[in-house]
Amino acid sequence: MDVEGLLDWAERKLKASPAIDHWQKDREEIEAEELLDDVIGEDAKLDAEVPQAAARRFEKMIARRAKGEPVALILGYAEFRGLRITARPGTFLPRDSSEFLAEQAIRRLKRLGRPIAVDAATGVGPVALAIKNEVRRAQVYGTDLSASAVSSARANARKLKVPVKFVRGDLFSALPRTLKTKVDVITLHPPYVGRGELRELPDEIRKFEPVGVLSDGSAGGLGLVESTARQAEDWLRPGGWLLIEVSPDRARAVGSVMRRAGLRDIRSTKDRSFQVTRVVIGRA
Repeated sequence: MDVEGLLDWAERKLKASPAIDHWQKDREEIEAEELLDDVIGEDAKLDAEVPQAAARRFEKMIARRAKGEPVALILGYAEFRGLRITARPGTFLPRDSSEFLAEQAIRRLKRLGRPIAVDAATGVGPVALAIKNEVRRAQVYGTDLSASAVSSARANARKLKVPVKFVRGDLFSALPRTLKTKVDVITLHPPYVGRGELRELPDEIRKFEPVGVLSDGSAGGLGLVESTARQAEDWLRPGGWLLIEVSPDRARAVGSVMRRAGLRDIRSTKDRSFQVTRVVIGRA
């Protein structure tokens, strides 16, 4: 079979899968191309014949994806703002949508001379690494409660030669005390699914990522958001930003939490590419 025929077959198989959340237009086509590129390279023409061994390997990858396994786990990595982030089972996987969170932070940090940024609940570190990669003069920290996540984030930093300081701890607890009132930007993509909503998640999320990276265990899903907002003023400089990535249905509630915590200039920004990502912004 040629490249075009194989991609058409894969797209149909993925579209028929009940394990995948089909929220993004052309998502199946994009994922099929991404997986095939890993097998045969990016330069193959549509009418090129795919070797039998390569086709079999691709078919196995599509079968895994059709069962819900995320592309990042099938490939072992995710592309994030030009960085290849290693992804491993048992951690929160990098989301394309989080590139908007990184973009919002980078835009603000680039205006400053020697900025400081903290990415809380950093997972394997995509947002923190992207910030440091694009604002080299910045001092960037990533924090996470998970030892495996911090270990993976540090490994990514070494591999990419992007010197982010990853520390294990609950939000800001492991940061140097000297950073208090000096941080310019705090970013957070929290686990915001309410504990009663976990069963409603699609298989590709519920079956392949730990519960702890999806929900903080609170009924409404905003326990970690509340803790972050309360503590943020102790760490942010006056005028510093707290940026929280959430789904649109959570944006209003997150804004209210930030307002109650004393943050000001609260607003919600929308990612025009994905249409489903909101970054709620507040200032100390």
